[in-house]
Amino acid sequence: METVREPLGEHETIRVEREGHVAWVTLDRPERHNAFDATMQAELRDTWRRFRVDDEIRCVVLTASGDRAFCVGIDRGQDFTALGDGSLFGTSNDFMYDDPGGDLGPKSNDLWKPVVCAVNGMACGGAFYMLAEADVIVAAEHATFFDPHVTYGMAAVYEPIKMLQRMPLGEVLRLSLLGNHERMTAATAQRIGLVSEVVDGAELASAAAWVAEAIASQPPLAVQATLRAIWAGVDLGPLEALSVAPAILAVGTDRGALAEGAEAFAAGRRIEPRLR
Repeated sequence: METVREPLGEHETIRVEREGHVAWVTLDRPERHNAFDATMQAELRDTWRRFRVDDEIRCVVLTASGDRAFCVGIDRGQDFTALGDGSLFGTSNDFMYDDPGGDLGPKSNDLWKPVVCAVNGMACGGAFYMLAEADVIVAAEHATFFDPHVTYGMAAVYEPIKMLQRMPLGEVLRLSLLGNHERMTAATAQRIGLVSEVVDGAELASAAAWVAEAIASQPPLAVQATLRAIWAGVDLGPLEALSVAPAILAVGTDRGALAEGAEAFAAGRRIEPRLR
């Protein structure tokens, strides 16, 4: 029987739904190529934080409406500086301001449940706030990645710093410095390790769903602790991360789930894995 997605609340710029233990967050401003404005920023922030306390949600798929763009970054039609005194970044001192994209991603909101990102078209500029904090990225064949900041006279700062966790240095440099002169294809993104799977656009949702549902089918505490440990290794470095590893292991080991796993193994029950 086909599972129906259950809407979770009402929103202006995103759709939030649940199907089993998987939540679907869809950027829903296709007429603006899913660019984010202040409303989307607030709705994403509130959604990530709400997921922290919803134990029914074990994994999230982040995607976007339409097939032309995943997200083209900040909505240039919105005057974010209106929130301040008219300086470049809306404050009296350009070294101190609230970055409009600073809390778009799940990790920035302290959500440690896996996020599968399904990129359905152009992903550029501020889209990297979300891509940098996703855990598994699946892309449609026609998806492209680029950062236009320098072309328009603005330094690319936050996005490339975040993307250094996901891409080799040389690729971050090339992407950031070439601006609008070049777009990275989904195939290249997969080759450099940013994207783990490239599929036909019509198969994108089902490909992301398969990954998310497989993750959600496993003991959630073990999954979340594993996620936290890996990101600690990235954020802290190996030596510092190893110092907190015993605490993560102790908190993240569910003895009941461990016993069930051992019983299943002893009984000869095995998962038939998919080859990739």
